[in-house]
Amino acid sequence: MALGILGVYLVASTVSFCLMATDKRRAEKSRRRISEATLHWVELLGGWPGSFVAQRLFHHKTKKTSYQVVYWMATVANLLMVGGIVSWRAGLFKG
Repeated sequence: MALGILGVYLVASTVSFCLMATDKRRAEKSRRRISEATLHWVELLGGWPGSFVAQRLFHHKTKKTSYQVVYWMATVANLLMVGGIVSWRAGLFKG
């Protein structure tokens, strides 16, 4: 199960990183952007580590408070979901 979770994080983080890089390039060229909702959904689904690295590397969306609030909410929500799944699978919720 741990390898499955790590695999999901790896794939989602790679997608998230690439989306952030693409959005940064598009912003610099005044082209059509990737919606913040799309970025946040990928973060919620496990792409938050890739987004975190991309934000710091590309200096993208790091100062936009509204984006950061939702980013951190998606990160915490993802960690709570994964923690709940792992705990349930480990039998920690038996009555």
